[in-house]
Amino acid sequence: MSAPPIPNSPSPHNRFGWDYRRLVSRMPGPPVPIVDAHTHIAGVSATPIYDDVRRAFGVVETYTMTQIAGAPVVRDLLGDTVRFIAFPSFSEPDRGRAFRDGYIRTIERFHAEFGSRMLKLWGSPRLRDLIPETRGAAFGATDVIEIDSPWRVRACEVGTSLGMMFMVHIADPDTWFAAKYRDAGVYGTKRQQYEGLERMLDRFSNPWIAAHMGGWPEDLAFLDGLLSRHPNLHLDTSAMKWQVRELSKHLKAETEAFFIKWGRAGRLIFGTDIVATDDHVQKRKAGLGAMGDLADSPEAAWELYASRYWCLRTLLEGDYDGDSPVADPDLAMIDPNRYDAMSAPRLRGLSLPGDVLAELYGGAIRRLAERWWR
Repeated sequence: MSAPPIPNSPSPHNRFGWDYRRLVSRMPGPPVPIVDAHTHIAGVSATPIYDDVRRAFGVVETYTMTQIAGAPVVRDLLGDTVRFIAFPSFSEPDRGRAFRDGYIRTIERFHAEFGSRMLKLWGSPRLRDLIPETRGAAFGATDVIEIDSPWRVRACEVGTSLGMMFMVHIADPDTWFAAKYRDAGVYGTKRQQYEGLERMLDRFSNPWIAAHMGGWPEDLAFLDGLLSRHPNLHLDTSAMKWQVRELSKHLKAETEAFFIKWGRAGRLIFGTDIVATDDHVQKRKAGLGAMGDLADSPEAAWELYASRYWCLRTLLEGDYDGDSPVADPDLAMIDPNRYDAMSAPRLRGLSLPGDVLAELYGGAIRRLAERWWR
């Protein structure tokens, strides 16, 4: 699934100057039409570009966490091929309120206005930095930070009353705990992040999707135990750079066995975490932030979104074994003397069997949707 370099300008999402349109044309068709169960799509200009990319890669349906103010535009552009996941409004100036009573109202609006049947609990340790009044609090001492804190429980109670399932972002990469979250007194250890999650999985029997391979692709044995203990739990494959970096480190047989076991059981779901925004289609301006700085033209936006699909599909179904075409800044975060901003990890294709891919790409999420998304 590789190709010789094409004379395009190298970029963080295309280090080799490859022609992603030519690459995808050489890919075999997926065994089933693909559902991308984890994205963040927004914008009147970026959404059609994303739509073109997803269709090129065999994706026919998208679940998105779009800020509620931008959801009507995405719905108009993508029609019945998009489903909205209720998501806190990060743009609100009072983030504490946005994650407390404001989120309850947001859940109810997504359900009423957009037919949402899934809500997201965002439990990254850096929430302690985003909500100032919790920053100095002892680990586990607030009403909103922990995944089983009172406001999270309330959100799930409301979601249950509305017939919704749950997505959860729990923990973050090991690299972040090594570099950003070293103060366990503030952020907790990585293992501590899961204590409240397991209580919530037991408390609410609704289906759960733990984003980003459950937040711990570095430890497949832990994920195996988590899935074994909680039959209502599923994992998605989103956060491409993280998954490529860590899943390619394991012995291939180990990763393949994990995906075959849990993929055939319908417990693994395809997702990318693609962020599409109109900031990607205009010349770069100061202050856009990390997501807005990734592209600055329609052509660059197309390549950005395509790089995520190419890498994840190649990881799961291909036989490529070499450097990823997408730069990974986590490498330099840990070892700046060895890596720079354009460094990338190994990408090793798993060549998963067709029946596993069929479940992963569509079977598992479609069964959940048939039961819960009515």
